Amino acid sequence: MKPFSLLIKPASADCNLRCEYCFYIDHLENGNSNPRMTIETLEIMIKSYLSTDQNKQYAFGWQGGEPTLMGLDFFKKVVEFQLKYAPSGSTISNGIQTNATMITEELAKFFGEYKFLLGVSLDGPENLHDYYRKTIGQKPTHALVMRGIERLKQYSVEFNILTLINKQTVKKAKEIYQYLRCNEFLFHQYIPCVEFDVDGSLKPFSITGEEWGIFLLDLFDEWVKDDVKKVSIRLFDSIMEYLVYGRYNVCYMQDNCVQYFVVEYDGGVYPCDFFVEDNLLLGNVNNNSWEELYNSQTYHYFGNQKSNWNEECNLCPYLKLCHGDCQKFRYGAPNHSKQLSSLCRGWRIFYTRKLPRFKIIAEKFKKENNINGIFPFKIPKFRRNEQCICGSGKKYKNCCGSPKIATEP
Repeated sequence: MKPFSLLIKPASADCNLRCEYCFYIDHLENGNSNPRMTIETLEIMIKSYLSTDQNKQYAFGWQGGEPTLMGLDFFKKVVEFQLKYAPSGSTISNGIQTNATMITEELAKFFGEYKFLLGVSLDGPENLHDYYRKTIGQKPTHALVMRGIERLKQYSVEFNILTLINKQTVKKAKEIYQYLRCNEFLFHQYIPCVEFDVDGSLKPFSITGEEWGIFLLDLFDEWVKDDVKKVSIRLFDSIMEYLVYGRYNVCYMQDNCVQYFVVEYDGGVYPCDFFVEDNLLLGNVNNNSWEELYNSQTYHYFGNQKSNWNEECNLCPYLKLCHGDCQKFRYGAPNHSKQLSSLCRGWRIFYTRKLPRFKIIAEKFKKENNINGIFPFKIPKFRRNEQCICGSGKKYKNCCGSPKIATEP
């Protein structure tokens, strides 16, 4: 059994906000209206996980919904059980993904004391953030988030910014990046908003692959000016991790989805945050061991579907950087996983234009840090009159080889 981490939803989908693009809120509407993990389930989960062999590195992620709905006393119990059951010499990390609107001074002080790392959802400046991210009463939330961030700063809590790129923000890469930079937020994670209707069409707030690719181009151009060594962008860090060390640190780049477990409030265990579905229920921490859960046929069926990608992927020079992309972006996955990722064209646009520059940055980093090793794959070169790899149907010189991306009419 290889090492794994836990992503825990102690309040399930319950949340004090009603963001229009939230993919998880349906779990609340279709289930318990007040889901809360019991202390008994919490203790069983922590004790059993800390009894597994994780090379003494144990990672707990707390997510939702909104996990801070559980309150300070719950997280005090988390730390109490972790200290009680931690193997000698082990390291335990806690991360929380939060909207930050409910961060009190007491919570911030606690998170700072016990070194929790927070991921704060912030979609940029007020006008962009508040478009979709509203309270249950449809009130704006930007000011509440910024108040929460100030409290985190007051108690030296480490945090990064999670920005969902949706239909309102996808053309605002420069504005969002500069806003975060001016607020001295130096750790960014940009997440593409892709949600499908039942017929496979994109929901109105979702972005297309082409839009994602152009957003990344604009983002890279802002970052590379002065901030390569100053601002951490998770996607760019992941590309560098592969180019420098030949290893992956994000799940969507890998060829198998056996990576971690999601634990719902009732102890139910699932293979992925995006696939908390009845037919993918692996078991329950109250009844099953982690070995039983790990060896579940359902878990490995789901994981193996990652590599059941479209045949076109085998011809793509960037396959090693996505392995068919996250199954969430392949409509019909995991049971019908042959669909190309809806972001495929965007990845091709971005990598065709910027991967050569990443190679230069990676080689410089290796030289400065005395890192040896063969470059993990060959970056393709294209002739001007060849058909562009991005899938536009245009010649390379008129598409990704042009100074300006030629978009679809």
